[in-house]
Amino acid sequence: MAFNLQKVLRALLFASNGPLTIKEIQETLTRFHQQEADLLARAKTNAPAEGAAVSGPVSTEIESTPVSESAVAASAAPLPADPGADVVVEPTAAETAPDLYQEVPSLVTASQIREAMDAIAADLRVRDEVFYLIEGSAGYRLVTNPKTARWVRLLRDEPPPVRLSQAALETLAVIAYRQPVTRGEIETIRGVSAEAGLNKLLERGLVYVAGRAELPGRPIQYGTTDDFLEFIGSKSLAELPASDVLSNRQIDDWLKQVESPQLVNDRDVGLETGELPLDPAEEPVEDAAAATPATAPVTVQAPSAESAPAASEPPAAPSA
Repeated sequence: MAFNLQKVLRALLFASNGPLTIKEIQETLTRFHQQEADLLARAKTNAPAEGAAVSGPVSTEIESTPVSESAVAASAAPLPADPGADVVVEPTAAETAPDLYQEVPSLVTASQIREAMDAIAADLRVRDEVFYLIEGSAGYRLVTNPKTARWVRLLRDEPPPVRLSQAALETLAVIAYRQPVTRGEIETIRGVSAEAGLNKLLERGLVYVAGRAELPGRPIQYGTTDDFLEFIGSKSLAELPASDVLSNRQIDDWLKQVESPQLVNDRDVGLETGELPLDPAEEPVEDAAAATPATAPVTVQAPSAESAPAASEPPAAPSA
């Protein structure tokens, strides 16, 4: 019977206390081959030399007392040199199943492990088992079917889950795409305060304090945790859907413009760029000459005596 990799992986998944990585699986297979080599070397060392004489009388009678398999295995195990040392237990018959321990390949690639894991996950979903196999950011692990979530909460005496508010979701999205990001940048992008949303996300363990920014005041920066990836069902941040609004560079330029706005000059509003005088009465000569219309000179003559008005005389007395 050929070696069954899927059956071995199922056993490792059940026995693992946490996520199981491909590297851990490959290291387990390597230790198996090392153990097999040690057992083979120990068997050769304890085997009697060929043609060696056996001292003492040889009995041909067979005892009628039944002997268990464990006793036979214990008697076949090599005795330690030190009587007080622990006895090495050899693999039992159950630990030598052909589909688990025979013809084990010396090299199992990561692609072969992924294919086997995908086949196991597909088989569990087709049979609608009470547990699924998923690949998270830390490796492969078995999780309960969402249909049984209520029973699991009753066993753990946990309250029902609470949905995140729209404000918390928006804050989480900004952190996921812009991390590490400061609280000021979050509030600039959203246009409202982010204190309540940040506190809720920190309490849920979806974000964490990533450090401090190299800015005046050294503001705190925030980033997403591994629980965030499990919350959205992704293995890494690279699997986040591409943003169709603005790229990171465009957002950086926009933030710089918001934080340091440029003054609007006359050219931006369509006015002339010439400098105006401080005193309105003082106008440049060339500007005044240019403003005076080109007309014929006007000669002003002094009024003559004839055209001069007569001196005012007192009014004549009325006639009787």
